[in-house]
Amino acid sequence: LLIFCRKSKGKPNGKKPAPEEKKLYLEPEYTKSRITDFEFKELVMLPREIDLNEWLASNTTTFFHHINLQYSTISEFCTGESCQTMAVCNTQYYWYDERGKKIKCTAPQYVDFVMSSVQKLVTDEDVFPTKYGKEFPNSFESLVKKICKYLFHVLAHIYSSHFKETLALELHGHLNTLYTHFILFIREFNLVDPKETTIMDDLTEVLCSSSGSSSNGSGNGSSNSAGAQNHVKER
Repeated sequence: LLIFCRKSKGKPNGKKPAPEEKKLYLEPEYTKSRITDFEFKELVMLPREIDLNEWLASNTTTFFHHINLQYSTISEFCTGESCQTMAVCNTQYYWYDERGKKIKCTAPQYVDFVMSSVQKLVTDEDVFPTKYGKEFPNSFESLVKKICKYLFHVLAHIYSSHFKETLALELHGHLNTLYTHFILFIREFNLVDPKETTIMDDLTEVLCSSSGSSSNGSGNGSSNSAGAQNHVKER
């Protein structure tokens, strides 16, 4: 990923930029909401006698379906007009096609690119084999990492741009549970670079601290977020 940073400057009239909008999803009354109190740290661990690739394939496919379903609940509010870019807090994401060309797109277009490409991969027998004796490709882990990175972008966008709609639908408990499970899974197997998930470290710390996962940088969330407020990132 290419990351370009530039400091935000004050307006010509000398006024300071507007302060960052308060993050509704960090309010204690909402972060406490879950659909289960299960210990996810235990749930994500590789069971004995289970092949690692089989475990990664099963969980990745499940997360894809659940995140796709979660996004579908607010998709009517995520439009080309309301979400003109694929933005998460202070970061704007771009899609890269098969030739590596950067494509600026709206959030719904980006999510469609993500879901279409992941759907193609998880249903490809040469990538996600389901038949006995079929081997996983050598590139399997790298493909899983790419999938998880994109799925994280979708989850983060729901929180940063559509949490109000999620609240109105009373689905924030489902979203929090899904996010907690997903984050602990990708951390357990080092599937996404911590630098990629830093943008949501404040939420991760709150949701995952009670799930036995306060390490791997989540404790630095507030300081990282504070430092990022003065920068605009493009990815």
